[in-house]
Amino acid sequence: MKAFGYLSSVEIVYGCGRAGEIGGYAAAYGKRALLVSRPETAKVAALFKQVKGSLEKAGVVVTHFTGVIPNPTTDSVTQGARMARESGAELVIGLGGGSAMDTAKAVAVETANGGTAWDYLFYKNAPSDKTLPILCIGTTAGSGSQTTPCAVITHTETQDKSAIWHKNIFPKVSIVDPDATMSMHVALTAQTGFDAFCHNFEAFISTGSNPMSDTLALDALARIVKYLPLAVADGSDREARSQMSWADTLGGLTITAAGVTLPHGLGMQIGGHCPHVSHGQALAAVYPAFTQYTVQHATEKFAAVGRIFDPALAGVPDAEAAEKCCDKIDAFLKQIGLWIGFKTLGVTQENLRQIANCGQVLGDYKNNPRIATIDDMYDLLMSGYER
Repeated sequence: MKAFGYLSSVEIVYGCGRAGEIGGYAAAYGKRALLVSRPETAKVAALFKQVKGSLEKAGVVVTHFTGVIPNPTTDSVTQGARMARESGAELVIGLGGGSAMDTAKAVAVETANGGTAWDYLFYKNAPSDKTLPILCIGTTAGSGSQTTPCAVITHTETQDKSAIWHKNIFPKVSIVDPDATMSMHVALTAQTGFDAFCHNFEAFISTGSNPMSDTLALDALARIVKYLPLAVADGSDREARSQMSWADTLGGLTITAAGVTLPHGLGMQIGGHCPHVSHGQALAAVYPAFTQYTVQHATEKFAAVGRIFDPALAGVPDAEAAEKCCDKIDAFLKQIGLWIGFKTLGVTQENLRQIANCGQVLGDYKNNPRIATIDDMYDLLMSGYER
């Protein structure tokens, strides 16, 4: 067995209806909280009322920042940090999907450290232990942000998308309440759910994988393959929502341990250059070409995933099962309504050239079993232009 290390300091609180317990957990970290979310809508009004009521009952004064946007920017983070300082916030609570949780983490960094959150990217300065405590309540099942030391943000002016990655932004507590995901519409269910698939698949094939991340990833992939189509078909299926919430949480743990690979590095750049494209859509457009590009360099692991999709592949050689895995992932994308190309998503060929040119800015591609050049990345992206 290879040598490895593993660190996760998140207290995970899992179960239906447990969002209402946030007050007791928050009160242990302070009496003034900044709640970070997207604007309140009718679909989430009951959840927001539950969360605020729990906090207030526990004696926690709440200031609500509703400026979260998809693909969070440095400008939106600075707005939140300003509100946190003005309200005297002692902790930050992210309520929402990955964008809300990542914004909360970045706000916690910028509020307590000098400069802006952009000064604390993974290759710059480390956020200090003065960073405000972060708590999370997820309302989607895909980002895994509730269990990672990562906050993805985009620099507003340059469209450069990067990340803070440091142990000081692990959430102190993350409440994983499947009931909080029940309001997701079909498209969001599919997009976030496929992101969870990608987290676990990429952590599994990553050159940085280890026995612990492999075990968690395979468990999560089996759940996603079975339950994501059910959640897409019927959003009120509580068991499907529960299974996806747990698989999403596992995905955060696996990428914390093993990292992601080529598709995520490209997907981050797609989000930076074309913020109207969701992360799940970007990944879906990249994956068919990516699997074919990579499969022969990770045959055994592709074969293992192929056998999750189809247990009958247990009796065939790894090379055949691995190739079938690529076909199964394509079919899975079609099944959940994500067989899409960049042209349909409003991404131009010029955009793809720019995205490929930035494809090695982040180091994720180095974790891939086959290392891609800039030209390889462009070819992969162009393969997904029309589908």
